[in-house]
Amino acid sequence: MKITMYTQTGEKKGEVEVNDKIFAVKPNEQLIHQALVRQMANSRQASAHTKTRGEVTGSTRKIYRQKGTGGARHGSRYSNIFRGGGRVFGPRNIKNYTKAMPRKQRRLALFSALSICANEEKIIALDAFKTEAPKTKIAATMIEKLPLETALLVTGERNEALEKSVQNLPNAKVITVNFLNIADLLKYETIVFLEDALKKIDEIYLTS
Repeated sequence: MKITMYTQTGEKKGEVEVNDKIFAVKPNEQLIHQALVRQMANSRQASAHTKTRGEVTGSTRKIYRQKGTGGARHGSRYSNIFRGGGRVFGPRNIKNYTKAMPRKQRRLALFSALSICANEEKIIALDAFKTEAPKTKIAATMIEKLPLETALLVTGERNEALEKSVQNLPNAKVITVNFLNIADLLKYETIVFLEDALKKIDEIYLTS
C-alpha cells in the first residue's frame, strides 16, 4: 500500500510505500472495541471512596441506655442506619478496573484500526518538521496547509520542538510511534506519520 507524502509547506512530495502487514490487514472490529474498552478501563482511577462504620471517627460512647427507652438497642452512633454513620457496600478505592488482553490481540486491533484509516485515506506522511525554535504559529501554519482538520502527528523518536509547537493547538496531538493507541486513532480525523516513524513502525511492531 502507498500513502501520500507532503512537505511542511503542504506540497505533495509523492507517495511512500507502507507495510501491508500493518496498514492493509483485514479489520477485526471486535478486537478494536475490546482494545478500546481495555484502554479506557486501565486509565480509570478508583478515586470514589466511602467509610465503613469501623472507619468513621468520633466518640464510641453508647448513644443511650440499653433498656427503658422503648426503642431498639443501639451502641454505636456510626451504624449505617444513622445519619453520619458508615456506608454499606459503598464505593471503595481498592477496586481494580484493569483488564488484560494478549499482546497479539492488542497488535491486531491496532493494525485493524490503522488499516481502516488507511483504507479511508485518513493516513498521510510528512517528510520532516523543521524549526529553529518551538513556535505554535509554525505548527498551526503547517496544519492549515495540509489536507486535514484534526491531526495525530506520529514521530519515530521524541521531537521536543514539534511537541512544544503543537501542545497549545486544540486540533492536534504528537505521540511517538511506540505509543500508538486505539483511542487516539479513533479520535483524530487524520493520522500524520513523519518519515522516521514509518521507518521505525516495522521494527517496533513486527520484530519485537
